[in-house]
Amino acid sequence: MSTKLKVGVLGATGMVGQRFITLLHNHPWFETAVVAASPRSAGKTYSEAVDGRWKMDEPVPAEVANLKIIDVNQVDEICSQVDFVFSAVSMSKDVIKKIEEEYAQHETPVISNNSAHRWTPDVPMVIPEINPEHIEIIHAQRERLGTKRGFIAVKPNCSIQSYTPALSAWQEFEPTQVVASTYQAISGAGKNFATWPEMEGNIIPFISGEEEKSEKEPLRIWGHIVDKEIVPATTPVITSQCIRVPILYGHTATVFVNFKKNPTKEQLVDALRNYRGIPQELHLPSAPEHFIQYLEEPDRPQVKLDVDYEHGMGVSIGRLREDSLFDWKFVGLSHNTLRGAAGGGVLMAELLAAKGFLTAK
Repeated sequence: MSTKLKVGVLGATGMVGQRFITLLHNHPWFETAVVAASPRSAGKTYSEAVDGRWKMDEPVPAEVANLKIIDVNQVDEICSQVDFVFSAVSMSKDVIKKIEEEYAQHETPVISNNSAHRWTPDVPMVIPEINPEHIEIIHAQRERLGTKRGFIAVKPNCSIQSYTPALSAWQEFEPTQVVASTYQAISGAGKNFATWPEMEGNIIPFISGEEEKSEKEPLRIWGHIVDKEIVPATTPVITSQCIRVPILYGHTATVFVNFKKNPTKEQLVDALRNYRGIPQELHLPSAPEHFIQYLEEPDRPQVKLDVDYEHGMGVSIGRLREDSLFDWKFVGLSHNTLRGAAGGGVLMAELLAAKGFLTAK
C-alpha cells in the first residue's frame, strides 16, 4: 500500500483502545490520525488522558502522545479526518449500535471490537482465517444503509478464539457436540491487578453474557450468506461455562468434542498444523505465519510459555486425547487482547483493505 490509510480510534483511552494504539505504531498500512473518547477526556492530549491509566508494557507512542482527544460523539469532525475507525467504546449496547451506524452513514467504515452489532444480520463477524467470505455481505449492508463506502464489520468474542480455530480445522470430521469451559484473563474485563486487586488469588465463576456468546457466536462464524443476511450454522451444539481467573493476558479453554466421523489423533493433529487461511496466503502484515500450533508436551499450552505465540496472534492447542464420554478432548489458549481483541481487529482491517473494502477518501 503506497499511502497509509488514516485511522481513528474510538474509545482510545480504554485497555482495548490502548492496544489498538500500540499496534498501529509503525504499521505499514495504517496510521493513527484521530484519538476519540468520552466527553470527560475531550480536549486533553492523549498522554494527559492516559496518565496513570496506561496499561500497556510499551510506552505511549510519540506520534499520538500530543494528539488532542476528540469527543467520540463529534462524528462529523472525526469522519472528516480519517478513512476508517476502530471502535472500542465503552457504552451501552443501544448507544454503540446507534453511534457505529452513524459513523458508517458518514461514509466511514467501522471495525468494531464491541458486541452490539454481532447479530445484525448483514454485519460480518469475522475471524480472518476462518470466514473471510463473510465480508461480501458488506454489499448488502451498504444497500441497507444507503452508503457507498461506509459499513460496519465486527470481530467475535475474544474467548471463543481459544477453541473455535481448532473446531474450524476439524470441520471435515463434522463436530456434533462440544463442551467448552473458558478460563478468562482479567484484561478481558479491561482491567489489570492494580485496578482489580480482589482478583489476586481468586476465581469468579461468572462472567455476564459470556456463556451465551461462547455457545452461539461460533455458529454464526460457521454460517453462510443467504440472500442479504448471514444465517448461522446449526451444528455443532455447544454448551459452555466461563470463569474469570487471576491471569493478566490469555484465555484458556478445556474442550470436549463428539464427531459424526471418526478421526484419528494423527488426522486431528495434521489438520491443526496444516490449517491456513487467506491472511497467510496474502501475507497480511499482522497475520501469524502459522495460525495454530499443536504442542506435544503434556503440560502445554501454558500462559507463561505460549500466550505470545506468533506475537500473540497465533492459537496454541495441546493435550489432545481420547475421552471416556466424548470422542476427544483438548486444551486451547489464545491471547485475548491481541488475537482476541485489537489484534484481531487490525488483521480484519488488513483483510478488508486487501479486498478493496477500505480505501482512502
